[in-house]
Amino acid sequence: MGKLTIKAVDALRPPASGQAFLWDGELKGFGVRVTKAGAKTFILQYRNASGKSRRINIGRHGIMTLELARGEAKIKLGAIAAGEDPAEIDDEGDTEPLTVAALCDWYLSEAEAGRLLGRRRRPIKASSLRMDKSRIEAHIKPLLGRRIVSTLNLGDIEGAQADIVAGKTSKPRTGSRGGVTTGGEGVASRTMSTLHAILEHAVRLGKIEGNPARGVRKIASTPRDRRLNRAEIEYLGRAMLAAEKDGEHPTGLAAIRFLLLTGFRRMEGLGLERAWLDEEEGAIRFPDTKSGAQIRVIGQSAVDLLLAQPKTKSPFFFPADWGDGHFIGLVRVFDRVCARVGLEDVTLHTLRHTFASVAADLGFSELTIAALLGHAARGVTQRYIHIDEALQLAADKVADEITSILDQSGRGRRSRRSARQDATHASAT
Repeated sequence: MGKLTIKAVDALRPPASGQAFLWDGELKGFGVRVTKAGAKTFILQYRNASGKSRRINIGRHGIMTLELARGEAKIKLGAIAAGEDPAEIDDEGDTEPLTVAALCDWYLSEAEAGRLLGRRRRPIKASSLRMDKSRIEAHIKPLLGRRIVSTLNLGDIEGAQADIVAGKTSKPRTGSRGGVTTGGEGVASRTMSTLHAILEHAVRLGKIEGNPARGVRKIASTPRDRRLNRAEIEYLGRAMLAAEKDGEHPTGLAAIRFLLLTGFRRMEGLGLERAWLDEEEGAIRFPDTKSGAQIRVIGQSAVDLLLAQPKTKSPFFFPADWGDGHFIGLVRVFDRVCARVGLEDVTLHTLRHTFASVAADLGFSELTIAALLGHAARGVTQRYIHIDEALQLAADKVADEITSILDQSGRGRRSRRSARQDATHASAT
């Protein structure tokens, strides 16, 4: 854009969350920032002599005029060219104390721009950022957002953790869409991890002097190892059949079945794109997962289920009812199905545990089960697991066993690939 004008500054609207920016097209790095609350501040973004990205406030719009702010920015750019770093020189009497909310906004802005590195020294993934933003908006800002970062101590942070466990930030779903904000030990622990990471990034990049969350004792959450036994899998199968007859969403029912047949995580299944299916190998070639690019073998019955999904213009096997995204109503479909037969304390992640449990009952090793679930390699041997007949056999056997229990049809519905493999093994012996 061209030169920043007062008309453009006045027209800049507050964002729904975080902060928005409007940059000058002539004076590099000079711009204005507006927060969700509507506060507008003239800023300067630059790199110091060490190459570190810095952002400083020049003055508040309404107190300082645009031209005065532009002139101040030119002075500071001159100092930067001479090797100075204005961020380290406290010559701005109107500098505001840094709040936790402002620091969180900075983190999201920097991470979304790819300037912060996460796991494996790579930019933080969009999926991780969505979770971070959710925890920030639902828990961190309501409890600590107005606090000045420099005044925080461990007691404040562990107190916020206790408040999350107690459910002080819990909220019901509003409207027909959106999620439920819950509390509990697991949510509290993961929120503290997010806050600690944000503060660590800020320390490393010179935004704050120290991390007040260092040494925080995160509450140990009780592991959730709920899984469905054989009878419960049968109940689920009956419930899905009844729900289908009553007009339950077919995409949701197909997605539930797929997750149970593969052990995929919820978002791995829902976000599955048609281009990733290797039908010949019976595998999904993920370009990216929680642990990087990955090939995941699935049973032939799971492949058949995917191929049976109606083809649409969407790239996803389980498309949304409208828009370009994937299906999003799975949790509610699953809850309705489980309610039909009184299955309690069950989540979609329970299906992943159930898949692993069935695989173990069939006698497969922990290493094989880990490969089927897509767990990150923990040793040299596991790195060499690839698509081979043994892994395909395991995927087929587990998916066939689950299918037979769901459909209550014994072992007569074994996949074509399993039958071929059994015949091969029989002839070899």
